[in-house]
Amino acid sequence: MRSQIPIRTEHWEVSGPGFIEADTVAHCGQSMAGEFCWSITATDVHTQWTETRAVPNRGQAAVAERIAQIEAALPFPILGFDTDNGGEFLNWHLVDYFGKRRVPIRFTRSRAYRKNDNARVEQKNWTHVRQLVGYGRLEGEQVAELLDELYRKEWSLFRNLFCPVMKHLRTESKGSCKRRIYDQPATPLARLKACPQANPVQIARLEQLMAGLDPFGLKEKIEQKLRAILRQQVRPSLHQAA
Repeated sequence: MRSQIPIRTEHWEVSGPGFIEADTVAHCGQSMAGEFCWSITATDVHTQWTETRAVPNRGQAAVAERIAQIEAALPFPILGFDTDNGGEFLNWHLVDYFGKRRVPIRFTRSRAYRKNDNARVEQKNWTHVRQLVGYGRLEGEQVAELLDELYRKEWSLFRNLFCPVMKHLRTESKGSCKRRIYDQPATPLARLKACPQANPVQIARLEQLMAGLDPFGLKEKIEQKLRAILRQQVRPSLHQAA
């Protein structure tokens, strides 16, 4: 299967939306044993627009279904899709999904054990998943559905419409000191609006949607739904804790 999906050997230097890095996050707590929930993170390299979804396990069909839902939610078409070497991504479900269309989407993978190849989505794993949900163990379809609903509704709106992000531009070295240079903070929506390739119909829809939203009300709903999810965390047994 890996021979069917080429390794991306260059860093994407893009000037418009559509090039996606994707990854998964395990909600396994202190043990990888058994089945547990996973989050799927997909980040656009240029705009930093990020969509997250949840699945009850890392089954290939379930992950492919969530990827299709992410594509439908994005306000721009996918032009390239890059992942790590996990089996939840490197399978015929996604090869066919991206390849068997009138204009195939470029589907690539990173080098093995090189997390920096997908540094943008790795950073979003922290800001959009770990900082929200933490490191506890979540199990079962019901919990996955609750988390998925939070991700695709309030969390997506809050992060993409209201939360500014910075993009790393370059790293400057002076002797042994290194300094990271970032651009000015801007929300993913603002970055999308600045793109000549952006669809004006989608921009108008998002602006109308944003005008009717209260970020404080969104934050309240996020906290309410998050409390319900975290009450379902599986506590480690004394045997596991030892």
